Amino acid sequence: MSILECFSENDVSSYYSASANKPMAFPSLCGDEAADICVVGAGFTGLSSALHLAEKGYKVIVIEAETLGFGASGRNGGHVGIGQRQDQQYLEDKFGHEVAATLWHMGLEAVDTVKELIQKHLIKCDLKHGNVHFAHRAKYSSELEQEIAFLDSRYGFDQLEYVPKERLSEVIDSDAYHGAMVDRASKHLHPLNFLLGMAAAAVAAGVTIYENSRVTTYEGTPVVVKTSTGQVTASEMILACNGYIETLEPKINGYIMPINNFVLATEPLSDELAAQVAPLDTSMSDSRFVINYWKLSGDNRLIFGGGENYRRGFPSDIKGFVRKYMLQVYPQLANTKIDYGWGGTLAITLNRLPHFGRVEDNIWYMQGYSGHGVPTATFAGKLIAEAITGKLERFDLIANLPTPKFPGGTLLRWPGMVAGMLYYALRDRF
Repeated sequence: MSILECFSENDVSSYYSASANKPMAFPSLCGDEAADICVVGAGFTGLSSALHLAEKGYKVIVIEAETLGFGASGRNGGHVGIGQRQDQQYLEDKFGHEVAATLWHMGLEAVDTVKELIQKHLIKCDLKHGNVHFAHRAKYSSELEQEIAFLDSRYGFDQLEYVPKERLSEVIDSDAYHGAMVDRASKHLHPLNFLLGMAAAAVAAGVTIYENSRVTTYEGTPVVVKTSTGQVTASEMILACNGYIETLEPKINGYIMPINNFVLATEPLSDELAAQVAPLDTSMSDSRFVINYWKLSGDNRLIFGGGENYRRGFPSDIKGFVRKYMLQVYPQLANTKIDYGWGGTLAITLNRLPHFGRVEDNIWYMQGYSGHGVPTATFAGKLIAEAITGKLERFDLIANLPTPKFPGGTLLRWPGMVAGMLYYALRDRF
């Protein structure tokens, strides 16, 4: 049974779907089509790739198995964070200063890319600014201070501020944390509306999109991409499936682990309560291995993500599953109604760095964003457009980062992942 057979968009009630801008619907692929580039997947990676390539003059067709943003792109927490999923000191130690510095500046550019797309295409997606990252153990507070000092001295980055425990009331009304890092460069938004805005921009640039058209196989040069009802012949193909790649391309499937993450949305909060929950109206996250992440929506709902599972299927009561994590941070919300609860599937890599590359000279892939997908996947579309036009340096830098396979292959990675996550969950707790 595939991941997608376990649930459908209608099985989980998403605040994002309920508050989406003007709905967009596209036909299924029927018959034979031709394009310069065929993109498989209509999430952030696929639509950003299509938009950036169309703006360079390519004829692009996007094929989506479900609907726009069906996967993590339409279901995530909406955080647009700077940097990479690994901290900068780790990257320096692992790859040296030159590579680490390039990755750092790419991370900043990724956030700017999201902002520029929103401004250029007038996308209404509740864009707001800033993030606060909390230390859930006292020992992690000093690590936040060290990170701030390192980025200031090494990179001249002055957009971070440490907030000690005695001043935490300035950034949150909660006793759950021991210190915080205020990040003025990150952003947050309504992810589905951002995606729909990119789709509209892509269509305006000449991109053709097909929904409900699952790719069954592809072959040849030029590549022929087949569904049950049609096919696209193209010079190049981009696999933008991420956690939904499954058996379509076994050569890259083993480098990622699909996991399920869960989110709730409360009823709209009063202005007074919203000011307690998020005094700075930033996105927020904490230092747990399985992190909590949250923010206020454009209409003052708390969007709170917490907990995940590693099996095929979602909890029967997603609202209750996430609510217990929310109340650990905000016990004052015990009587607040939960209006929505939903889940989605993302893909992580073992080293939490993105996995880019080529299966063949004309078959490209980008995947494994490890919870950092809004900026990184959007930026991936910019990089693939550079690469296909012959400017390979930045794409290749990421493609050349070592990405280990999950041990045991696709069959045994699940029990191994569960064992590892249980260990870290216990470490978080005790």
